[in-house]
Amino acid sequence: SESLFSAKGMLRQIITMSILIELIGTLVVFSLWDPSVPFRDLGEKLYYSVFHSVSAFNNAGFSLFTNGLYESSVRNSFVLHLAIATLIFFGSLGFSSIRDIFAFENLRERLRFPWKKLRLTTRISLYSSFALIIFGALLFYVFERNNTLGGQRLGEAWITSVFQSVTCRTAGFNTVDIGVIQAPMQIIMIFLMFVGASSGSTGGGIKTSTFTILLVSAYATIRGKNKLELFRNSISFDLLHKAFTILIFSLSYVFFCTFLLTITDPQVDVL
Repeated sequence: SESLFSAKGMLRQIITMSILIELIGTLVVFSLWDPSVPFRDLGEKLYYSVFHSVSAFNNAGFSLFTNGLYESSVRNSFVLHLAIATLIFFGSLGFSSIRDIFAFENLRERLRFPWKKLRLTTRISLYSSFALIIFGALLFYVFERNNTLGGQRLGEAWITSVFQSVTCRTAGFNTVDIGVIQAPMQIIMIFLMFVGASSGSTGGGIKTSTFTILLVSAYATIRGKNKLELFRNSISFDLLHKAFTILIFSLSYVFFCTFLLTITDPQVDVL
């Protein structure tokens, strides 16, 4: 933010957007609970709706059910899974991107000037998020079709695959038995968790912008280019240096902690 005044306005918008999205999420989740869920009364049903909406949007991944969303009463509520995945997606997109897409003045301006594009950071967040979700969903379907997706129809299997791809970006909900997921998919999930969400979002990871800049740099190096460009915009080498710093720091931290855990918990498999 350019000044304290604009920072206050931005903070106000972030709080407003969060409450609004979580409120809409609560109403949607409330309407989608399966009748078999053993709520004691209307108050408990409302509480569960608020909790899961807030948990999803903030990429927390906490559920009030013992087995998460794999609980027998909700594991087949596929429309509910899509609603929660949507909340996770918006939370992982970043507040500046949400504002750029949905702010009233921006929508009005794009209606008047249809050629006006979204900001570069917003496009990076959107395109990289969609690419990672599709990548994760395709691989989850391929590797788990005869395992955790066994017995599901085609549409249900794809919804489950998309949900797991969205949630392991940093949220942590589960609609399958995580304990029996096979090693190839576990490695893909670790990769998605490492990249994480977008900048300025409620999610973690090295961020999609960092990952995108590293990919652009690798592509430019392969093609022998001396400058970095994305969507016809130049990317400064200062940003590239920051991206590499984040990558090296994060890889070192994960490696060190994994190494430490092999010493403190030798009885647990490394993967």
